[in-house]
Amino acid sequence: MARRPIALVTAVVLFLEAPGIVAVNAVMARFVKAQSMSLDGLDPEVMYTGTWALGIGSGVLLLLCGLVPLIAALRDRRPGRAGRALLIGCAVVHGVLGAVAVGLLGWAAFAFLMVVVGLIVLTLVAYGEARPEPGAGPEPGPEPEAAPAAA
Repeated sequence: MARRPIALVTAVVLFLEAPGIVAVNAVMARFVKAQSMSLDGLDPEVMYTGTWALGIGSGVLLLLCGLVPLIAALRDRRPGRAGRALLIGCAVVHGVLGAVAVGLLGWAAFAFLMVVVGLIVLTLVAYGEARPEPGAGPEPGPEPEAAPAAA
């Protein structure tokens, strides 16, 4: 299986998605500020700042998620435990966002998010089980037979 190209495509998609999510939050922040919107008496300025913070935080997390498959592709080794956890979390978030996006944005947004989920999962599966490196340790030999149990 060609795992490097899969991981590289996953990284590129996540890197391109990061500024997109920041831009979407920037638009939402402008609407909040222009209309002085608030929820249950919250200060509109706080909501404006919070929307920007969410956008920037999400963009940074997507960049971190994109680094994991990029490093895996460059090294041609599976990501470490933290990297796999980050990718699994990213896939779960994309799945939940896809479910919400169907109702709010339509099937095209859902399809895009499911393609991203598929790429992330395919990257995780392609770099599945860790293979022992040549010369890393002793070769497993035949197991010694157990001594008969005394009655």
